[in-house]
Amino acid sequence: MTTLDVDAVRAFVAIADLGGFTRAAEALGATQGAISVKLKRLEARLGHRLIERTPRLVRLSAQGAVFLDAARDFLAAHERALASLTASRRRFALGIAAHVAGPEVPHLLARLNAHDPALTIEVRLDNSRNLLDAFDRGEIDAAIIRREDGRRDGEVLAPEHFGWFATPGFEHRSGEPLRLAALAPSCGVRDIATRALDAAGLAWTEVFLGGGSSVVTAAVSAGLAISAFSYRLAPAGTVEVSQRFGLPALPSSEIVLHSTLSDAKSRDALRTLAAAFRDHRVPVSCFVT
Repeated sequence: MTTLDVDAVRAFVAIADLGGFTRAAEALGATQGAISVKLKRLEARLGHRLIERTPRLVRLSAQGAVFLDAARDFLAAHERALASLTASRRRFALGIAAHVAGPEVPHLLARLNAHDPALTIEVRLDNSRNLLDAFDRGEIDAAIIRREDGRRDGEVLAPEHFGWFATPGFEHRSGEPLRLAALAPSCGVRDIATRALDAAGLAWTEVFLGGGSSVVTAAVSAGLAISAFSYRLAPAGTVEVSQRFGLPALPSSEIVLHSTLSDAKSRDALRTLAAAFRDHRVPVSCFVT
């Protein structure tokens, strides 16, 4: 009878979820070579190639795609069996900046819960400044935020680059203040944008005041205003227009992870989430903060 090695199956699922051996190794706290060996061991046990590799691409084979859901169920059952032996539950409070998180986050958290039922993840969404203050006060165990106020600690997850975005048909009349879409005072991008405009001596005015992210996106997408966005968050159908209107360059930032988690299981879960975040971020407007 064929038996499955839990670590080998976990390596396969990590490769499939994160799109490569390097990210899988990072998430599992192993080397790329060790992940490769585990995958080969699993493929030999099953008698099928599960992952197809080329110098430029890592993807599931047809057999790998069929096996993936069963592999997830196998890992979930394994973790439930282990969890049944203890009544204690572990928890960590995770803060994710609203301008960093995307709609994929609930799916990733659900996957973590399925793999580790004994771990309770409490998620708090807020702006970066509030989450960093909460982290420093010990109210949350970890925070994924945009770097604020020149603070240099934390693990860098990804760079964050900004630009000026509008529709191709947006018109700005010379001599009139630049129309900016309702930048919320608590949003760090607002500070970046307005400081850059003031330093360049360019007049500006905020329009659609009091609107949420949907209003900002609608105003920009309708060609009624311009806004500063992260390149990864710019609304569909807009283009970068800094050269067209002579607007100042905006400084880059970083998405960082702050954590005080110490137990191995919790750190493994957070490492998996961080690795997945690097590859699966989906645009959402920063102006909800």
